[in-house]
Amino acid sequence: MSKLALKGLAKRFGAVAAVEDVTLDIAAGEFVSLLGPSGCGKTTTLRMIAGFLPPSAGTIVMDGTVISSPAGGVPPERRNMSMIFQSYAIWPNMTVAENVAFGLKLRKLGRAEVAERVRRMLRLVRLENLADRYPAELSGGQQQRVALARAIVIEPQVLLLDEPLSNLDANLREEMRFEIRRLHDEFRITTVYVTHDQAEAMVTSDRIVVMNLGRIEQIDSPFALYNRPRTRFVAGFIGQTNFLAGTRQGGDIRFQGFSVKAAFYPDAAALADRVLFSVRPRAIRLHRAEPAANATWCAPGRVSKRAYLGEAWDYQVMPGTGGAPLRVSLAPADLFNVDDKVWIEIDPKQIAHLVVEPAETPQEKP
Repeated sequence: MSKLALKGLAKRFGAVAAVEDVTLDIAAGEFVSLLGPSGCGKTTTLRMIAGFLPPSAGTIVMDGTVISSPAGGVPPERRNMSMIFQSYAIWPNMTVAENVAFGLKLRKLGRAEVAERVRRMLRLVRLENLADRYPAELSGGQQQRVALARAIVIEPQVLLLDEPLSNLDANLREEMRFEIRRLHDEFRITTVYVTHDQAEAMVTSDRIVVMNLGRIEQIDSPFALYNRPRTRFVAGFIGQTNFLAGTRQGGDIRFQGFSVKAAFYPDAAALADRVLFSVRPRAIRLHRAEPAANATWCAPGRVSKRAYLGEAWDYQVMPGTGGAPLRVSLAPADLFNVDDKVWIEIDPKQIAHLVVEPAETPQEKP
């Protein structure tokens, strides 16, 4: 049985459907991120889980008991959940230790037990030397650790985080991603994390729920989402990619400007007449001469733009006789100049076959 289950969950504000038919099972101790752009419904979903908003349809079940439905639900304070907001919401007039102890004192625990749990928690979040400081004397990352400690110390059944790192600078965000994951591995609290930052979701999560326009597009592990996205939206939202749309004609797939052998794709039998692929920039290689036949897709091209990013070269290459440029990411030693003629090599084992929506048309011209 799942720890937390959302079943056909929906939320409407008048005629606007903010969340529509969200179904999700979260196992005990699992870390799940709700990922998507602004307005996709992820924060509304989190607030329904917390009990701040009632659902318009569907149910939320925890440990086999319905805690939310259109008919009513368990109040937020009785759900045994902790929530961390974007603003941290720590008390400015309390020290670090007093902030962390606040929830324990509300539960009327003994003074000795409160002191011991606070001491242990501050050690785990690496703030034991700052116990007597006030929030104004802390950095943003330290304040975020206080918020995490205060939420975790009460040992909630479910931990909810609503874009908790968005106020931090880039270096602190990167540090805190790993800190959040470390604390999760320490306590194994069932966690639901809302973010629009794919890097945060990739680092912290066991599974990621990609949302778009109030609905779930795909639920998968970070590795599977990046390497095997199922829709154009997921492929474009999770990292950088090239989209190749074409048509299957006999044994070939015709893209705009070049053709390739369909049989080189690992699951060629599943390809329909219209195809759409996600090709990551690192799945493409460039060569000065035509590569030897080795079951990859190859086509002539020309380097149209380049940018040096320190860790890699970012090239744009015009394929074949025309068509949209392909973005290619290569190591610094793989040096090509603008207007160099090259051969493009794509490894079909590293690309993803996407669902072709009815409105999508191939790039191939008749």
